[in-house]
Amino acid sequence: MKIAFVSPYPPSQVTLSEYGYHLIRSFTGKPEVEKIFVLTNHLEDNSAYSRYATKGIELIPCWDFNSFFSFWQITTTLRKLKPDVVIMNLQFMTFGEDKVPAALGLLTPFMCKMLHIPSVVILHNITETVKLDSIGMAGSKWKEKLFLWIGKQLTKLILKADLVGLTISQYVDIIRSKYKATNVILLPHGNFELPERSYLPDYPEEINLMAFGKFGTYKKVEVMLEALSILRKKYPQQKFKATIAGTDNPNVKGYLHSVKEKYSEVENVVFAGYIPEEKVESIFKESTYIIFPYTTTTGSSGILHQAGSYARACILPKIDDLERVVEEEGYGGAYFETDNAQSLAKAVEHLMQHPEERKKFEDMNYAAAKGLPMNELAEWYLCHSRQIINQYNGTKESYDQKFNPSIA
Repeated sequence: MKIAFVSPYPPSQVTLSEYGYHLIRSFTGKPEVEKIFVLTNHLEDNSAYSRYATKGIELIPCWDFNSFFSFWQITTTLRKLKPDVVIMNLQFMTFGEDKVPAALGLLTPFMCKMLHIPSVVILHNITETVKLDSIGMAGSKWKEKLFLWIGKQLTKLILKADLVGLTISQYVDIIRSKYKATNVILLPHGNFELPERSYLPDYPEEINLMAFGKFGTYKKVEVMLEALSILRKKYPQQKFKATIAGTDNPNVKGYLHSVKEKYSEVENVVFAGYIPEEKVESIFKESTYIIFPYTTTTGSSGILHQAGSYARACILPKIDDLERVVEEEGYGGAYFETDNAQSLAKAVEHLMQHPEERKKFEDMNYAAAKGLPMNELAEWYLCHSRQIINQYNGTKESYDQKFNPSIA
């Protein structure tokens, strides 16, 4: 089976690149997989992809982030490669931070349908559950209504894929009900490779609060820095550190610089910037607690799964989607009231004073991370892909025949 993936891939900083890296690598070495192509976005220097070269995977930069023509560049490449199936790793902003190119890129599943290329989409978020104003997508009621209508049309186009996998069971229910879709299933997020586990002492000499991601819209680090100040005043003998690992959300450029200036008097705050794949493990293992300074969510959290892989306790806001994922997948953590520094400080304080509870969450998260490894998730994809390919072979002309009638 020749598989083409449409996905960002490290060192691309486009959202979902790290997820794509772990998912795609899990297909290597499978007996039935003959070839893996990764159709990823162009970098300023495409030779940087060589750092992540893996045997059995051919990286093909063929589309541009924020381009109006990504869907065309991708489908043109697919016609040349002639894969047996294409798997698309998508969310609504995969193809651009600007709304028009982001929307046009999501024509790709529809184009695959037109070309009769068997296709699977894993969709990480849906517009029905996202607070658009909190992620920088709507500044007024009429804009919000417009974007929801556009989101509905784009969802219909995405549903043209032969199979659409969603990472949260509630999303499956919503899409099946609203769109009467019969080609939607639950495809869990899956868990990253488990490194050798590291353990923390009962009472660490320094407590490192770490937040990871793209910041400025629904992920804002002010609440963590203010909680840090509260904790320092209450525990002057304890060493504290805050690590902000990541970059600005494309919709809020300059956000972290403004935070750095505003909180310049707060000591021992590290703005680590973009974390390349090879340094992810160390930044998690150097952390005491993984903080989720979210005001909403946009799907299943890759950071939650990483925290589990590295056996770290999470401190999370009380947000329905996030609580549901934590509960469904067997993770655990302390909760705080959304955007409330006092509440966050109390959650940290509670785990400081009760190391046995912190250890319980570490054990829970590590155990949950063992639940569905990417290697097993790949088998799910292959099973569904075989069924789709067999359907095409049995009931539809191949796309070779469609565009090369002489082959028929």
